[in-house]
Amino acid sequence: MPQTPPFSAMFDSSGYNRNLYQSAEDSCGGLYYHDNNLLSGSLEALIQHLVPNVDYYPDRTYIFTFLLSSRLFMHPYELMAKVCHLCVEHQRLSDPNSDKNQIRKIAPKILQLLTEWTETFPYDFRDERMMRNLKDLAHRIASGEEFPYDFVELWVGKIPWRRKWQPTPVFLPGEFHGQRSMTYRKNVQQMIQCLIRKLAALSQYEEVLAKISSTSTDRLTVLKTKPQSIQRDIITVCSDPYTLAQQLTHIELERLNYIGPEEFVQAFVQKDPLDNDKSCYSERKKTRNLEAYVEWFNRLSYLVATEICMPVKKKHRARMIEYFIDVARECFNIGNFNSLMAIISGMNMSPVSRLKKTWAKVKTAKFDVLEHQMDPSSNFYNYRTALRGAAQRSLTAHSSREKIVIPFFSLLIKDIYFLNEGCANRLPNGHVNFEKFWELAKQVSEFMTWKQVECPFERDRKILQHLLTVPVFSEDALYLASYESEGPENHIEKDRWKSLRSSLLGRV
Repeated sequence: MPQTPPFSAMFDSSGYNRNLYQSAEDSCGGLYYHDNNLLSGSLEALIQHLVPNVDYYPDRTYIFTFLLSSRLFMHPYELMAKVCHLCVEHQRLSDPNSDKNQIRKIAPKILQLLTEWTETFPYDFRDERMMRNLKDLAHRIASGEEFPYDFVELWVGKIPWRRKWQPTPVFLPGEFHGQRSMTYRKNVQQMIQCLIRKLAALSQYEEVLAKISSTSTDRLTVLKTKPQSIQRDIITVCSDPYTLAQQLTHIELERLNYIGPEEFVQAFVQKDPLDNDKSCYSERKKTRNLEAYVEWFNRLSYLVATEICMPVKKKHRARMIEYFIDVARECFNIGNFNSLMAIISGMNMSPVSRLKKTWAKVKTAKFDVLEHQMDPSSNFYNYRTALRGAAQRSLTAHSSREKIVIPFFSLLIKDIYFLNEGCANRLPNGHVNFEKFWELAKQVSEFMTWKQVECPFERDRKILQHLLTVPVFSEDALYLASYESEGPENHIEKDRWKSLRSSLLGRV
């Protein structure tokens, strides 16, 4: 099967591959071009443009962009059904009198399109309707090749969605004739089994997240039953800031890896004005990996604030602040901007920032440099400059260590949100505004490249366990710990302190 290029090669600096379309016409078959670039088209024409024929296979850039954006207008299973219909209708795969040579030419192209879809958007196939259509089209390809096999209950009915996946041999009924037939069988097997592995891995990941969430407790609840003197802090678990930064990078890359590109679009799905089905939008979301990643950012921020507010002695709090400053600096050097910003956010939380006597003992020069790098002024200009530098380093990297780029995720979401809100999905003539979706795909494809990097650092299960499961303070508990460490400075703080002591500790 043809090998697909990496995502980094899909888009040039202008937003998309400018060599995709060579038509000299401004309008062709419901598609509108300008300077040979596709700008808009009717939804039906864009779907037609996705389907290969004997003399044509869509560029990977177009495939990714359309599969990403089409879900704003229709369900993936509806698109798959249309693709199946077009393949059958145009290539006459269902006609036993079809030219076998023509079918032999088109079959590998259709199989390649299915492979692109299952590799890049595997979560679409959590929908049984998608699997049914995938099975049907693969069956028709095989029938056209004169080797019948039936997918019913072959993989689809036995996919272990909610249990640990174990590789098993796949046997296709029917007789296969010739090397080409054997190649098709092998390629279909590889496509389906790779898809199953990805979906099974997602289910396992979701189970782990659910288990972590169900066992999480508030730190204050723990403190009421366990003396503070034997509570382990993060420095006891990991005394080296660089090692902690490495373990944070493990968590970041693992969670990034499970975010599907479609989740960026589904987060902002709105009703298509030309779609009369008002109920379909409630079904679209099959995953919540994006939300889980945002929750990790918040947890890390609260963990940092908790570790700083916990110590009774001022010098221990100051030491903890300096420790996290060093961790944040190492995250910056690695290219882990999300953990960096989470740590800075934790240190800037009011219960921490109000500890003036503690901060007076801290050498803040390094912290000031980090805050400057993540300064939100001028739309995070300093951070964006650093991110471009890390991205450029990644492109020319000679090691996995140099390839790491973990963006400040909330800002990435914000950028995509404003891109979506700033441009209409449809033009006044009803055409899909494809120029907008080129830009959307460019941003998401860059993220896809970054999330595929394997973490080069050795895992430390003890440290990872602490980061993911140790109880953290709620906001109220943080304020209470802060007031207990350094007393209230005014009547408002004093009243809040009394209220928190009464509600959280049962004391007056």
